[in-house]
Amino acid sequence: MRTSIDPNKLDLEERVVSINRVSKVVKGGRRMRFAALVVVGDKNGHVGFGTGKAQEVPEAIKKAVDDAKKNLISVPIVGTTIPHQVNGVFGSGKVLMKPAYEGTGVISGGPVRAILELAGVGDILTKSLGSNTPINMIRATMNGLSQLKRAEDVAKLRGKSIEELLG
Repeated sequence: MRTSIDPNKLDLEERVVSINRVSKVVKGGRRMRFAALVVVGDKNGHVGFGTGKAQEVPEAIKKAVDDAKKNLISVPIVGTTIPHQVNGVFGSGKVLMKPAYEGTGVISGGPVRAILELAGVGDILTKSLGSNTPINMIRATMNGLSQLKRAEDVAKLRGKSIEELLG
């Protein structure tokens, strides 16, 4: 069911979440490489993340951006917030996301904040439960955002009108 979003049609902004130096021990010593974690988004309901690894930091970031453009998802936004509360889970990383009133801002930390800002969510409350590894938090957030549904979609799914759904 997942439709791919063409990154060339969007005006994407990128944000580096973390850069990690990893080493491989070889006969002559340690071989250093860099792993980059990047989030891209258009601040209008499209966001994606990617990882890249290379011997130089800029190259790792470039690879991560290319990877992120392949993994874009669209996020339903109602006004400036999300349609309903949702729990995103990946591994032991769990992220709780709650809609918030206008003017609240993005109440969130670290990697989760980067995703929500680039997705274009202006007001939201989040809580990280469990693992705080950046990659797991990002995957949990993406999992939560992909579970979101608009009222129209739910109404169509149940074969009802939006008025019936909302009471």
